[in-house]
Amino acid sequence: MKSPRRLLAFVIAGVVVIAAAGWVVSTRLRSPADEAARRTAPKASLVTAAVQRRKLVSTIVVSGTLAYGSPLPLTLAGVVGGTSELQRVTRAPRQGRLTEGAVFMEVNGRPVFALRGSVPMHRTIGPGTEGEDVKQLQKALRRLGFGGPASGVFDRATIAAVTRMYKKKGYEAQQPTLADRQAYDQLRKAVQTARETLATERQALDQGRDVLPLKVKLANAKADQKSARAALKEAEGQRLTPEDDAKLAAADGTVRAAEEKLLEAEQALTAARSQPTATPTVTPAPQATADTSLLELRVDNARAELEQAREAYGRIREEARQARDKRLEELRKAVRTANDGLVAAQQALRQARQLSPTKLKVANAGKDVTAARSLLAEFGRTYGTAIPPGEVVFLPKLPARVQKTGVKAGQTVENEAATVTSSTFMVTGTVETAESDLLRAGMSAVIELDSGKTYPATLSAVGEKATVPGQEKAAENTQPVLLTPSSMKGLKGLSGAAVTARVTVGATEEPVLVVPVAAVVTGADGKARVQVEYATDKTKEVEVRTGLTTDGNVEVSGTLNEGDRVVVGDA
Repeated sequence: MKSPRRLLAFVIAGVVVIAAAGWVVSTRLRSPADEAARRTAPKASLVTAAVQRRKLVSTIVVSGTLAYGSPLPLTLAGVVGGTSELQRVTRAPRQGRLTEGAVFMEVNGRPVFALRGSVPMHRTIGPGTEGEDVKQLQKALRRLGFGGPASGVFDRATIAAVTRMYKKKGYEAQQPTLADRQAYDQLRKAVQTARETLATERQALDQGRDVLPLKVKLANAKADQKSARAALKEAEGQRLTPEDDAKLAAADGTVRAAEEKLLEAEQALTAARSQPTATPTVTPAPQATADTSLLELRVDNARAELEQAREAYGRIREEARQARDKRLEELRKAVRTANDGLVAAQQALRQARQLSPTKLKVANAGKDVTAARSLLAEFGRTYGTAIPPGEVVFLPKLPARVQKTGVKAGQTVENEAATVTSSTFMVTGTVETAESDLLRAGMSAVIELDSGKTYPATLSAVGEKATVPGQEKAAENTQPVLLTPSSMKGLKGLSGAAVTARVTVGATEEPVLVVPVAAVVTGADGKARVQVEYATDKTKEVEVRTGLTTDGNVEVSGTLNEGDRVVVGDA
């Protein structure tokens, strides 16, 4: 026997089935009038859209790829260490973040430092090296706290800073190799040998081994000149010679004796003449007349002897003067001859020294010293603590990121060691050439992921400047673009993801009235108008001014209000 509950359930189910069947039949059955009305076309009406007030933003859509930017292949500029032996990797580059001053890799147990700079490493930087690469090395050392100048010259202070950097990382700055030390020692000994040879040859020249006779002649000529000058000086100090003095003294004595004799004769004559004369009656004696005549004769003779003595004295004096003049002239001539002899001896010795083998040896020895010193100085400019070309890689920006390694431990360094990118993400993509004309570096953009999340960004470059190494090819009539996210937050781990970016090329500062572009009609007079519906299917024309257009909407101004409906077409 069935239970009352089960019976009630069957009754309810039957009622539901009957009701459903009735509803289905009622929807299928229509009267002829209803069917005709259903098939008749609806009455035509206007298609309108509401006038909105909002900010209008014009964007250009870029489909691109999110990746770390500025990939740069890294190669070592030369050997690591002081020799050109086989360059074998002892510690390979590691993927990940690379900061300034970090050891990028090791070769033969020597470090390769990563430093910031735009000038690539291209040579050994050693003592005395100058240039922009040295200056950027010095600036990097100062940024890292190792001090030193920024003069562009690799001097002692810079060497000290480099030594501190190596020591802090657990390495020793590159010192001269054994071959360099041997070469430096050889050059130093060559300078010493050349100097010793020069000293020996100079000593030989000074001793005058090959010009001794000429040196003796020069000494004799100097002695002759000295004697001639002394004799001339002595002669010029004497007025007469002793012989002439004796002759003049004798002549002077003769003159004085003659003067005395004349005086005596004149006195005797005067005395005789002054005796009293006899009376006139007495006849003068003839003897008196004879005595006066004799006295007069004696006076005349005395005068004649005095004149002769004086003439003899004058003659002797003149002869002495002439003899002195002659002697002085001979002495002056002797001095001139001695001077000429001295000059000739000096010139002969000078010429002999210039042309002598010893003189040539001295000259050659001097040239050898100069050449040896020059070689030593040239070698010394690069001798000492140095940075081999392979021990530093300069990167334009740091920190950076090692994206891909090109060598492994145990391999030799031949080509690229690694590929380095910037530590920030970039979005690379392309746009139509016509659209690229609207883009300018610095424009705001938004990056949108497939998940719908958006991230602010900036347009970094358009055209050739946005070309990424390895991605130079672009479709025809397109231009590459490069965008930089404002932040890395939320983007880590998405390298290589496809993203959509929207670059804002225009926007209104405040909310404006916006209508669909289809609602604006330009008349024959060049003025823009819209049809505003003021009642059902009733419109009026309203003149408007248009502004920014984007995404099928346009900014308008005029006698419109927010919420008005404008005609965009007929239904």
